[in-house]
Amino acid sequence: MPRELDGPPGRHRLWYQRPAADWQSQALPIGNGRLGAMLFGGPERERVQFNEQSLWGGADGYDNALAGRPDDDFDLSDTGFGCYRPFGDLLLTFDTSTAPAAADPSSPAVRDPVVDYHRALDLESGIHTTGFAVAGQRVRREAFASRAADVLVLRYQAERAGPLDCDIALTSAQGAPVTVDATARTAAFRGRLGNGLRYAAGLRLADTDGVVTAVGARLRVRAATWMTLLLDARTDYRLDASSGWRGATPEPAVEATLDGAANRSYPALRETHLADSTSVARRVSVTWGHTDDEIVALPTDARLARYRAGGEDAALEQTMFVLGRYLLHSSSRPGGLPANLQGLWNDSDRPPWACDYHTNINVQMNYWAAETADLSDSHRALIEFVRQVAVPSRVATRHAFGADTRGWTARTSQSIFGGNAWEWNTVASAWYAQHLYEHWAFTQDLAYLRDTAHPMIKEICEFWQDRLIERDGRLVAPDGWSPEHGPREHGVTYDQQIVADLFQNYLDCAETLGVDAEHRSVVADLRARLAPHRIGRWGQLQEWLTDRDDPDDVHRHTSHLFAVFPGRQITPTATPDLAAAALVSLTARCGERASVPFDESTVRGDSRRSWTWPWRAAVFARLGEAQRARHMIRGLLRYNTLDNLLCDHPPMQLDGNFGLTAAVVEMLLQSHQGTIHLLPALPREWADGAFRGLRARGGYRVDCTWRDGRVVDFTVVADRAPHRDPVRVRVDGEDVSITPTAPGAGPAPGSAPR
Repeated sequence: MPRELDGPPGRHRLWYQRPAADWQSQALPIGNGRLGAMLFGGPERERVQFNEQSLWGGADGYDNALAGRPDDDFDLSDTGFGCYRPFGDLLLTFDTSTAPAAADPSSPAVRDPVVDYHRALDLESGIHTTGFAVAGQRVRREAFASRAADVLVLRYQAERAGPLDCDIALTSAQGAPVTVDATARTAAFRGRLGNGLRYAAGLRLADTDGVVTAVGARLRVRAATWMTLLLDARTDYRLDASSGWRGATPEPAVEATLDGAANRSYPALRETHLADSTSVARRVSVTWGHTDDEIVALPTDARLARYRAGGEDAALEQTMFVLGRYLLHSSSRPGGLPANLQGLWNDSDRPPWACDYHTNINVQMNYWAAETADLSDSHRALIEFVRQVAVPSRVATRHAFGADTRGWTARTSQSIFGGNAWEWNTVASAWYAQHLYEHWAFTQDLAYLRDTAHPMIKEICEFWQDRLIERDGRLVAPDGWSPEHGPREHGVTYDQQIVADLFQNYLDCAETLGVDAEHRSVVADLRARLAPHRIGRWGQLQEWLTDRDDPDDVHRHTSHLFAVFPGRQITPTATPDLAAAALVSLTARCGERASVPFDESTVRGDSRRSWTWPWRAAVFARLGEAQRARHMIRGLLRYNTLDNLLCDHPPMQLDGNFGLTAAVVEMLLQSHQGTIHLLPALPREWADGAFRGLRARGGYRVDCTWRDGRVVDFTVVADRAPHRDPVRVRVDGEDVSITPTAPGAGPAPGSAPR
């Protein structure tokens, strides 16, 4: 039997004392960026529900208007916008009964009880384990999604023959027939969706000491003490608009992948996976506060219940940070699609909001931590997606905004075929452009800037050069909307802020490359002429050009605070009056009242949404409001987190998980003002702690240790920076200039002022 994974119980592991009964709130996710599964851990009936990121219904290049449908239509059919689809299930039914005694063969078999049960997901190794005893024998199962082998790997092991006697059924969620070959020890299916997308899946029992036969559409295993299952699923989708979004037939790739994995032993597959998963997980660590050992030792659902009741658990908060990173690199890797609303995991043919790419906050929030938490490679999946969906989006844009329109934008919902549905989010492409820019700002990759980011951002600028109109001597974005409420009017703050961010990002890119002198002058002039922010009648940052904000509005969106975060136009140091007005807006939107002590429990109504909490945490962090930021972190865990620690809008969607990781970084490290700011929003409860491996703009890796709320030591490493020129670091409120450490040179702590 393999030994347990390293680490004390509960330390960056989710673990439970009963099997999962509910997909959304209890099953646990594994993924390799393309292929994933939700695991239930049933001792007698194990369900492995699996997904592959490209199994989508829907038409190529769909657009509501082009299809003759209203702007607010949301057609999930294969001929409409479509949706993400579940691929299938792997079901293992185990025979845990004891045969009748020889003296009375007619007596019924007795089912042996399962004892000492546990299941766990280790967030560093990416290995899901299930362990229990039955009939006096220990049984252990392991499962992981191998990036190197590109398959799901499931290992079953018992001390003696008997507990692994099972029937194995592979089923298609799309109704494709399954074929079974007992000699080859395989099961497979293939089919075609209504939009012509071809799909295939294959299961191989690669290694066992048992006897394998076939019974109908099932494989049957008897007298085994171990077995290794390999599962792959693919479609003929290709992330390439010029190829019609289609590539090679999937069956040969499934066969070749299973062949390659089957030629490797289970220990070799496991070792390679461990090296990959832990190398990503251990790039970054964060710690603060203290959780007693007896609390850490509790099952995860018990810890969460305690936290929901108001208890403290710093280690659980840190596990949520680690989980956000785990989910991103499990659902988004280079060469694949970006994480959607549910990351990679879906069990419904009609998932909420199609499991789409929602452009008015959600897909962006998925990637806020990609650079700051050192998952830059995951970010590349979003960047390539934007480059490809721009192709059909140009057609939809010209249809909606005029045949001579330059550039492009998108509606609120986008599909993997470049589809556009629901209302136009006119600044969608400009918000995408922030991610194009941020990938450059953190990586300092000049080739990427020259060949990808700069031309794409420039084209999106052209859309706004043509679209802005003049009102009262200022430029405004026409017919805007502040998602997802309020009237449409010119100069909506959300639009103005994102356009200003777009223009500044373009100017920074072009200046770095030393290109576009004439065009830079035009864009700089446009940016200077944009209508400015306005402070309204109750001291708020206005959401609309008209002073119509309602101080009692607790709507979930805070779109007019983009300029605070993730933008960089409003800061307490550079624009203190606007920062103060932004704080007035945000506290009102949270339902804060002067006569009531504020914490997460006082946040009301529509503001209790999974993605709302972390966005507000990050905005509060940018405004230096450490305690309010922490209340937002606590609110997400207390009110919108399920037992498996996946976030619940409701329903389950993962932008809350991704957003929490990003918000925690903003509380510990900021770099958007040209200074590396250590501990800009440190709550009292986090007075002692450390972080390692967080990223700052300019290409720097930063480590920091603090005690009693003050920095003890820190290190800035210029591992991606193009030079080692001195950098400015804000430490305990004082700016110091230091020379960054060279990569690989060993620790060279900065000097913390006293």
